[in-house]
Amino acid sequence: MEQAGPRLTPNGFSGAIATGGAASVAVRFRGESVVDHGNQKLIGYGVTAVVVAIVFALRFRSMSKERRLKLEFMWILPAIMVAATVFLLMQFTPHGTDWLWLAGIFAVGGTIGWWRGRLIPIAIDPDTHELNTKPSPAAILFLLGIVVVRFALKTVFEAEAEAWHISAVLLTDGFVVLGVGLFGVSRLEMALRAIGLLREARAAKATPQAA
Repeated sequence: MEQAGPRLTPNGFSGAIATGGAASVAVRFRGESVVDHGNQKLIGYGVTAVVVAIVFALRFRSMSKERRLKLEFMWILPAIMVAATVFLLMQFTPHGTDWLWLAGIFAVGGTIGWWRGRLIPIAIDPDTHELNTKPSPAAILFLLGIVVVRFALKTVFEAEAEAWHISAVLLTDGFVVLGVGLFGVSRLEMALRAIGLLREARAAKATPQAA
């Protein structure tokens, strides 16, 4: 006597097809979403690379031109960056060991910024005491290297953030604090060096008059 096997009614057959079709559509949709996200990231990387290339090309073209260094305005950019960073940290306040990470990142950025500042030459007119600066190839290449390293680290950290238990907020705050340390301390080094040059020039100019 034959056992009755499972029977597929027309409705059951169409339901199975519908279920399988929905699953395949969902898988296809997820695959397309991943591809679209990957394409968006590639486009973002490409746009960033083009912008960076244009900026550094313009910097290389202007290397031969001296620019007036206005000591009284050098504090403006660091002040804006610090204010923006404080506002960001107030919106997403770090907790616990996050502060230690941010302090360490700021120290790294400040150290790199001090080196970058020292690579930028500053000249002073002995008569008018005007300060001038001219971008150096070493400083520009150094900054380009920093941009490349930062871009690579950002890519790695974003890919491994979940495995390394790094929050997206801490990652964003870290790169912001790194930029503040880099550019803020770079300007601080240049300002201190410019003040020293001004003192030396004024002392040298006053010495013959005193004699």
